[in-house]
Amino acid sequence: MKPTTRSRRTTAASLIGTAALVLSGCGTANEGSGAASDSVALGFVNGANTHFHQCLLKSVDQTAEAEKATLYSANSKQDAGTELSNIEDMIARNVDALIVQTVNVDALEGDIAKAKSAGIPIFLTSVATSDMSDVLGVAKVDLKKVGELDAGWIEKDAAGKNVKVGIVAGAPGAASDLLVGGFKGALPANAEVVANQPGMFNPAKAQDVAENMIQAQPDLDYAFVANEEMAFAVRKAFDAAGAKDVKIVTVNGTEDGIAAVKSGQLSATVANSAMTIGQTAVKNTIGLLDQDQGVDKIANIPLVLVTKDNVSDAPQYCPK
Repeated sequence: MKPTTRSRRTTAASLIGTAALVLSGCGTANEGSGAASDSVALGFVNGANTHFHQCLLKSVDQTAEAEKATLYSANSKQDAGTELSNIEDMIARNVDALIVQTVNVDALEGDIAKAKSAGIPIFLTSVATSDMSDVLGVAKVDLKKVGELDAGWIEKDAAGKNVKVGIVAGAPGAASDLLVGGFKGALPANAEVVANQPGMFNPAKAQDVAENMIQAQPDLDYAFVANEEMAFAVRKAFDAAGAKDVKIVTVNGTEDGIAAVKSGQLSATVANSAMTIGQTAVKNTIGLLDQDQGVDKIANIPLVLVTKDNVSDAPQYCPK
């Protein structure tokens, strides 16, 4: 028999080293929805509204339903202040655990402290903190490795020739910094980064960045773009400028992204399934609350470098 909601929280609180008391009273956040009093209530704080975040939400929602957990969700819209406010709202709902796709790693310190003081553990998606002692667990995407895989493809394709590389980053902080850092650190000496600007995970912004980039660097050879939605906009800008030969490497592994790799529109993408991240986050959160010894605190999400040669190896990205 699984622990009740109250014992789940008490267990999780001891696991993350907090002495905070469980919120008083016998009620749970589930009662308003008519859920059973011993079912787990989860709060999911999402970071933005990109295709990745939409698929992540869908996966978390479907998995929570399958696990008979009550789910409350909120979106921080790439704002750290909104993220903290969302976490405070989830605490007020008396959830048993928080699943957080952060907008910025720097924001997590305040988020974790706020949840810890309320005795509510946090499970992270995509990124881990340097100190995991106060975190319940993480479904981790090795974003540095993602960048390294794309850089490795460029190294192989350039075959020792001197080449120029442009970077269209995402929003500063969290995912983008890790992606770009891994990419730049793994580029060979013959690959020179001649431009690096943020596209803010916004296709319209990325297109503007790409238009300026190709005007300033008409002999660009490659571009690394921090997600596929921006990559399509960058491709459009390059093609319009007559730079169809610029090869684009990117991140996500969406259905459209895989199709673009197959057609040659994109040269490579690193697949890290949003569906897998969401499923892992919900299942592992519940397992860790229940002190299931078979659940790892840090779960690494599989990565696949997808090129024309292995498109069939790409995992499903988004739930149906």
